[in-house]
Amino acid sequence: MYFLLSQLSMVDIGLVSIILPQALVHTLSQHRAIPFVSCMAQLFSYMVVVNMEGYLLAAMAYDRYLAVCDPLRYAAVVTRSLCLKMAAASLAVVIPHGLLHTIMAAQLRYCGNRLQHFLCHMQSLMSLSCTRPVTKELVVSTEGVLVVGAPFAFILASYTRIGVAVARLRSAQALHKALSTCGSHLTVVTLTYSTVVWLYYHADSSNTPGQKQQVTFLYTSVVPTLNPLIYSLRNKDVAAALRRAKRKALTWGT
Repeated sequence: MYFLLSQLSMVDIGLVSIILPQALVHTLSQHRAIPFVSCMAQLFSYMVVVNMEGYLLAAMAYDRYLAVCDPLRYAAVVTRSLCLKMAAASLAVVIPHGLLHTIMAAQLRYCGNRLQHFLCHMQSLMSLSCTRPVTKELVVSTEGVLVVGAPFAFILASYTRIGVAVARLRSAQALHKALSTCGSHLTVVTLTYSTVVWLYYHADSSNTPGQKQQVTFLYTSVVPTLNPLIYSLRNKDVAAALRRAKRKALTWGT
């Protein structure tokens, strides 16, 4: 669990580092230009870390599934080797995915150079294309949906199994323990995918000016900041460490 948490933290740091510096430059200065090569690099990095987060959340859902549904075999199944393999397999999927979409975006013919956004992402780039990018739209609707939707479907399947197992529990203490085991992860999944669904499946015609940029900022900056807080505050080991630190501070104060 802690290995996967460390990987999720690295992804969150990467997401904030990719988005915030350029957004701050655009906000605090009049220099709002970004070179085309830098735009493509930002697009690639953004797609890799965003999709990597989804696959890590799927791996963590499997981790929670085993912890609740098969606790006796948990230590034998969820080894560091398995976690490394899951992280490596995720990278093997998201890097070619990001590279494919970046290459196709670089080959589009653009009629303008004013992005209606503070970051280079696929929707804002495709809106600048002179002609309808049929091939790109086909790739997005097939390969893109499969790559992005696969971890979400896996998370739903894992929590369906967890829900069935929890429904069979007759002990209130066992039920509370199962819910506390999944609480942090379920909170992060809900927070992450609710913003993703709003961004990519919400009708543009119903958006007010700047609304999509605000939600994107929430997703790329606020949510990664909340993730470690959610896991820390609900983690019994972290809570115990905070209590020990508080007792030491009170002892030194007296």
